[in-house]
Amino acid sequence: MSVLVFLVQTLRIATPYLFAASGGVLSERAGIIALTLEGWMLTGAFCAALGSFYSGSPWIGILAGAGGGVLAAAIHALASIRYRADQVVLGIAINLLAVGVTRFFLRLAFDSSSNSPRVPGFDWFSASGSGEASVFASLASPLVLLGLVSLPTVWWILNRTTFGLRLRAVGEKPDAAASVGVSVARIRWIAVLMAGAFAGLGGAYLSIEQHQFTDSMTAGRGFIALAAVIFGGWEPGRAAVACLVFAAAETLQIQLQGLQLIPSHFVAMIPYVLTIIAVAGMMGRSRQPAALGRAAD
Repeated sequence: MSVLVFLVQTLRIATPYLFAASGGVLSERAGIIALTLEGWMLTGAFCAALGSFYSGSPWIGILAGAGGGVLAAAIHALASIRYRADQVVLGIAINLLAVGVTRFFLRLAFDSSSNSPRVPGFDWFSASGSGEASVFASLASPLVLLGLVSLPTVWWILNRTTFGLRLRAVGEKPDAAASVGVSVARIRWIAVLMAGAFAGLGGAYLSIEQHQFTDSMTAGRGFIALAAVIFGGWEPGRAAVACLVFAAAETLQIQLQGLQLIPSHFVAMIPYVLTIIAVAGMMGRSRQPAALGRAAD
């Protein structure tokens, strides 16, 4: 495999991480812990498959995926912002809820406990040939292109807009922001809903790219995206680099499994071990948003 093909596959694998990390940055910079990225992604993946299957259009699937992420995020925002629930406990609960709810509706909608039927996706690159040509053409998928611009878009929102200034303020000093007339609850609601939309798009990429939804298909990607946010010091640019590094490790894992040089169980651990090492190495070296996890008065 050429280096260019390896890089292209890394970009494709990084797409759901980039989407989820975009949501993670927005949510955590506003002061709301984004432990729920996994659940938001899984809900988005299921809704995307549902929308794509019943409409026959992957574009409707994308919208449904983003909407599913927003719906899951709204539950999180209601409990954490309105009712001031413990955000860590809430995050675990919503992730478990997403697994149960998608499993229930998977059986209800498709009469299956494991996967949906084949759903429409973006297949024009499959007609471009086989081998390396098809791999390169796959970058033309609209979700891949959106994923690549997601974190730069978040950077622009945070650093070039009035809303971004207010979002950073409520994540650092919510009392001071409130004293000058900023609605902390409103800003946090918007940030969490936007985060849910981004995470939902990450889930939509998984189900539309694979042409089906499978039970628990996110497989920890939301947690890895959160690790990328932490490793990147809550900065969009560094979080993007972290996503690419983790995706490169996953690409390497896939290639090593194909070569069968190392026992598959050890190879499968590579992305997760790298994630743990990366986050552990950042402990004490980066400063989280000062009001992260703290309910506003």
